[in-house]
Amino acid sequence: MTGSPVSDTAAMISGMRPVLDDDLYHFCALPGRSDPAIAEALAIFREDEGLSLILSERAAQRLGLPREMPMRRITLTVMSALDGIGLTAAVAGVLAREGIPCNMVAAYHHDHVFVPAHLAGCALALLQDLAGSAQGGTWDDTGQRG
Repeated sequence: MTGSPVSDTAAMISGMRPVLDDDLYHFCALPGRSDPAIAEALAIFREDEGLSLILSERAAQRLGLPREMPMRRITLTVMSALDGIGLTAAVAGVLAREGIPCNMVAAYHHDHVFVPAHLAGCALALLQDLAGSAQGGTWDDTGQRG
């Protein structure tokens, strides 16, 4: 998936093709540094309290870390610009209106949405509908079509 980054809100939303990852993921916290966990992490964020990691189900289980809320990852395959405005708001807004919690992770090329595993199918359908409805639309800062 290559190309130029997209920064127009409607173009980002209409250009996303949400893809649901088959794996389960867990948000885990480590009070100190743990090299095996770091090597396995999909993502790492350093907080004052320690490291937060996103680990696959297999890695979290193998490392003996708590697995309290299995999540599924939906990748928004549009190459959103780092300074693009509105994609996160639109995605989170649509999911929130349906009572689906989400954790957004923005990486360099794509944005990723982590949702509770049991709600992943519904979340994917909502995001696919959002992408389809964005053709030629404009969006406000809460993700509502304007």
